[in-house]
Amino acid sequence: MSNARRFESKGWVFVRGYRTGERQTPFAEGYLLTWIDPKKERELAIAEAVQRTELALQGRAATSPIIQRVHRIRDLILAASKTRELLAQNYITNELDCSEYEGQAALERALQLYPDLKQSKLFDAYKYYYHASMPAEELQAAIAMKENYIRKHKGRDQRIGHNWEAAVEWFVDKFTTGAAFREQPHREDGMDQRRITLHLIKSVGGRIRNAEVDRVWTVTTGPFAPPTTYVLECKWGLVRKRDVDDFLDVMKWSTDFGVDTPAGRQLKQGLTGMFAGNAFKPDEKVTIDGQTIALADYANRPNISLLKAQDFNSKLRQHGCKPKITIQRVCRVSCREDEVRETLEAIWRKPHEAENIMEKLAKKNEELYRFERMLEEEPAQARNLPVTSNH
Repeated sequence: MSNARRFESKGWVFVRGYRTGERQTPFAEGYLLTWIDPKKERELAIAEAVQRTELALQGRAATSPIIQRVHRIRDLILAASKTRELLAQNYITNELDCSEYEGQAALERALQLYPDLKQSKLFDAYKYYYHASMPAEELQAAIAMKENYIRKHKGRDQRIGHNWEAAVEWFVDKFTTGAAFREQPHREDGMDQRRITLHLIKSVGGRIRNAEVDRVWTVTTGPFAPPTTYVLECKWGLVRKRDVDDFLDVMKWSTDFGVDTPAGRQLKQGLTGMFAGNAFKPDEKVTIDGQTIALADYANRPNISLLKAQDFNSKLRQHGCKPKITIQRVCRVSCREDEVRETLEAIWRKPHEAENIMEKLAKKNEELYRFERMLEEEPAQARNLPVTSNH
């Protein structure tokens, strides 16, 4: 390497390693070297050397993760703007294959580094991104399309997601003897007191000090038995490996549930995590020690139990409910979380009347569904909402 550095100082070779903010370190296999052609113009020779290293590094990390994400974000936004589209923050995060908080940090950095990347906040809540080269008329048309999409999906998705948490909680409470749920007051109005904020000693997925879990409860099986604590995380949408890993990391690095051991940071004794997913990504596989397993099997690891919608539906079937009565249907039809609990309780008391109960609930909430349909059909121009930008 000393010879390589001497040749580098003379301008004969180009040396490349893992680039961090202040220095360069070798890759796992060592530094990457290529020649600089002395017979060509200096600028062209260096460009060719860089290009050769780029080809050799395809599929490898050559810079810090956040810089890689920033470059990827710029490419994604540029490509989308060429096709007259806006990109949502969630879409970009999924493409980066990182957590919500890591994606948000990379987006903020990209906006700082590239002034031609712009942000629009629709309905003062939903962030979308585009390139400054997009013509004004095409931008307004793209915004109108995204507003219609938001009206159709976002409010309903949020309602159903909260209902899913309440439904899982009801089943846990119903079938767990002696479950004592932890409660915590919150500053935000309307936030369920059974949703718990944990304090972190290390950043997890971009969250620096705090992270939330959906429910925490403790079960004591006997007067002399040690209590067992359960931590619940719910997700209505498609569950990926990173969702399960993120949940485990939150528990491990929290002051409540993690502990330092000679083998590294681990969960405390007597703690079990429970991940409730409505649907797991079917084609996502996980390789452990050379063995490839399905994502659902990966989630069923020590210290984590997997709860699926079909597990709850099986309980309803066993109790006498017809196949059309499902936990998913209860979540979609109910207006809010307390209504989910009331409906499940009524169905459990009278399973033979479950269909009538659901029909009455649907009729009761017809005004809600009519409002959602109205938002779906309402032209975007009728709202005449201003578009806020970061410039």
